[in-house]
Amino acid sequence: MLTCDYKVISIDGDYAHLQRIDQTDEEDKLVARALLPEEIYEGCLLHYEWMQYSMM
Repeated sequence: MLTCDYKVISIDGDYAHLQRIDQTDEEDKLVARALLPEEIYEGCLLHYEWMQYSMM
């Protein structure tokens, strides 16, 4: 089971670019905003566990 934390790098329309906090050398992950909490903003931190994102 993958459990990790992300930082919202940018929001581009219906998608958000996320970067893993513990592995900054990886490429950004593009995620549909429909899968993310509504209240996200650029710079906020997200926790990913059990195929769900939540605000930290």
